[in-house]
Amino acid sequence: MDSSEKEGIYNVYFNEIPCYVTVQNRQLQVIDCNRVFKEHFGAKIGAYCWEICKGRMSKCRNCLVEKTFQTGEPKYGEESLVNIRGEKIPVYAMTSPIFDKTGKIERVLEISTDISEVKRIQKKLNKTRQSLRQIFEEVPCYITVQDSDLIIRSANRKFREDFGEAINTHCYEAYKHRDEPCLECPVATTFEDGRSIQSEEVVTSIGGEQFNVLVNTAPLRDQDGKITQVIEISTNITQIRQLQDQLTSLGLLVGSISHGIKGLASALDSGMYLMSSGLKLNDRERIDKGWGIVSRNVGRIRSMISDILYYAKDRDLQYEPVEINSFIDDIAKMMNSKAENFRVDFKTEFADSLGEFKVDPTAIRSALVNILENSFDACRKDLNKPAHHVKFNVYSEKNSQNIVFDVIDNGIGMDRETREKVFSLFFSSKGIEGTGLGLFIANKIISKHGGSIELETKPKEGARFRVTLPTKPIAGRQ
Repeated sequence: MDSSEKEGIYNVYFNEIPCYVTVQNRQLQVIDCNRVFKEHFGAKIGAYCWEICKGRMSKCRNCLVEKTFQTGEPKYGEESLVNIRGEKIPVYAMTSPIFDKTGKIERVLEISTDISEVKRIQKKLNKTRQSLRQIFEEVPCYITVQDSDLIIRSANRKFREDFGEAINTHCYEAYKHRDEPCLECPVATTFEDGRSIQSEEVVTSIGGEQFNVLVNTAPLRDQDGKITQVIEISTNITQIRQLQDQLTSLGLLVGSISHGIKGLASALDSGMYLMSSGLKLNDRERIDKGWGIVSRNVGRIRSMISDILYYAKDRDLQYEPVEINSFIDDIAKMMNSKAENFRVDFKTEFADSLGEFKVDPTAIRSALVNILENSFDACRKDLNKPAHHVKFNVYSEKNSQNIVFDVIDNGIGMDRETREKVFSLFFSSKGIEGTGLGLFIANKIISKHGGSIELETKPKEGARFRVTLPTKPIAGRQ
């Protein structure tokens, strides 16, 4: 086969390539092009490429052909061409240098592939992705995608609004402000066995608000079926739980205090027996002892019933003027016996002449006693210190008409999760010993009076409850 035959075959190949092919000189003039290019752009040999297929009056700023002339290397990139009908055609262009016999770049070959269909599919894919992303963002649940280390890799708008920008942090830090994973983690379980898990949790928002959530998890797998991430969807069911409280919690309440009532009844029987036998024997000492038992347990019954009533029925407060110093002296006397039983040094510091405040004395007494009892229990449970104390300080707040009640202990203290849940219904750090009503009711009473409770605490370092109450009822509360 002679050279003319070879050239003819090459020309056939050149013209039949299903791409836009041009050969350009250093002036960026088209000195040759294939049939497809001519059909789409009506090329004139010797014209500048930007005139033929770019619809421009001057050369392109980032011309691939020019860069190849400058560097001697092939170049790649996306461009937009304009055909003879004025239609824009997206292309992927590739250039290659053509050298003369001396090794100098004489021409540059440019091959451009029409990627209109690719762009159409890409646009459709991007639209689908945007739609899925919008659904992900706007779902009215908390959605996170976590890796095997329980680190949040993606989160939707609802989650970010309530829990902050927690990307690349551990889920237990964002949801529960913990320093370590939860004992029963649904995401970890899904990573282990691939099952979708459902559980109910209590989480805390970035603003300190607590939510009851129903958690569902599902595995995300790669093309080999390996679980790479887990998606966690948490639905806020706080309102549902609040609506159920008045019905379901009453049953829990009865069960949780039944043992206590039984104990009080037994104690009353014992006191009544001592009084009865003392009267028969005319034994004054036995009568006094029996009466002391009866009186003490009647007080306990009164306190328990008060707690139950405040939870079971949202009754109106019965405001009346109360002399503050006498009121807090009575509370201190009530707590002295508990301090002796628990071997806790109970110290009081009351400002002189605190005057009066208008409150529901029964309710406020119940609230303060619950807080003080919590501090005594915290000391009783602490086995790491040789001695414990509870301080009860009362004083007027400067530049205001508020009274402050400070209860400070050096007991076991609380971690962040416990501190955030301590005023929640039925949450008790005492285990089976507590009903979980005391601090919940105390907080409810103080709030109804227009006051507040601030809690400062650290694990193993004790706690400080700072109760602030207005001396006069806030308008609309009386």
